[in-house]
Amino acid sequence: MLKKIVLMSLIVLLTGCQTAYYSAMEKVGVHKRDILVDRVEEARDSQDDAQQQFKDALEQYRAVVQFNGGELETLYDRLKSEYDDSVDAADQVSARIKSVEQVAEALFEEWQEELDQYQNAGLRAQSAKQLKETQTRYAELLKVMKRAEQRMQPVLTALNDNVLYLKHNLNARAVGALKGEFAGISQNIDRLIREMQKSIKESDTFIRSMEAQ
Repeated sequence: MLKKIVLMSLIVLLTGCQTAYYSAMEKVGVHKRDILVDRVEEARDSQDDAQQQFKDALEQYRAVVQFNGGELETLYDRLKSEYDDSVDAADQVSARIKSVEQVAEALFEEWQEELDQYQNAGLRAQSAKQLKETQTRYAELLKVMKRAEQRMQPVLTALNDNVLYLKHNLNARAVGALKGEFAGISQNIDRLIREMQKSIKESDTFIRSMEAQ
C-alpha cells in the first residue's frame, strides 16, 4: 500500500511539473503544438544517433569474431564499451518517445476541451476535423516509433549475452561461439535500422504537416 501511495504521489508531482512547464512556455508564446514538434525532432535525432551506435557495436562485434591473435581482452573491452553506449542510446530513444507521448496527450486533451468554447459551428467543425486528422497522423507516427523502439531490446539482450560469454571465456573457443551468433545479430540490427529509418521518415512527414497547419 505504501509503495502505491508513493507511486501515485510521484505521478501527481510529475504531472504537475509538466502542467506548470506547459503554462510557463505558453506565457512566452510557445504552445503545446510547438513543443510537440520540438520533441518529435528530438526523438527523430535520438533514433538517428542510436542507429549509428548500433552499427558501431556491430562493427566491433565483427572485429571480435575476426580475431586472429593478439590481446583478446582489449577487443572485449571495446565491445563492452560499444554495448554500454548502445544501452544508453536505447534509453535516450525511449525517453524521447515518452516525452512525445506526454505533450501529445496534453495537446489533444486541451484541443478537445477548447472545441466547446466555439460559438461558430462552422469553425468548430473545421477545428474538430483538423484535430482528428492530427490525431490520425500522430497515431501512425507513434506506432512506427514504438515498433522501432521494440526492436532494440532483443538486440541489446543478444549483445549482452555475447559480451558476458566473451568476458567469462577470453579464448579462441569463445570467439568461435560468437562467430555462430554473428549472422543472427547482424540481421536483427539490420532490421532495427530499417525500422528506425522508417520512423525517422515518418517523423519528418509529421513535422512538415504540423508546420503547414
